[in-house]
Amino acid sequence: MTYDRLVCANCAAPVSEGRCPVCRANRERLQQENFFAGVNPMALIALLAVLIAAVALLAHQTA
Repeated sequence: MTYDRLVCANCAAPVSEGRCPVCRANRERLQQENFFAGVNPMALIALLAVLIAAVALLAHQTA
């Protein structure tokens, strides 16, 4: 899950904005826990498509 969709229970603002100390602490924690936490899901899908295409091209060239 990306943290840009999370809402802070302390200030009711998006966690990605970091309006209060609780937001900022949770944003930092989420960024440290998971590298892909802040990545757009569409970017992950595009990366996966590129990797699949590269593997298919490599398999085609070796055959």
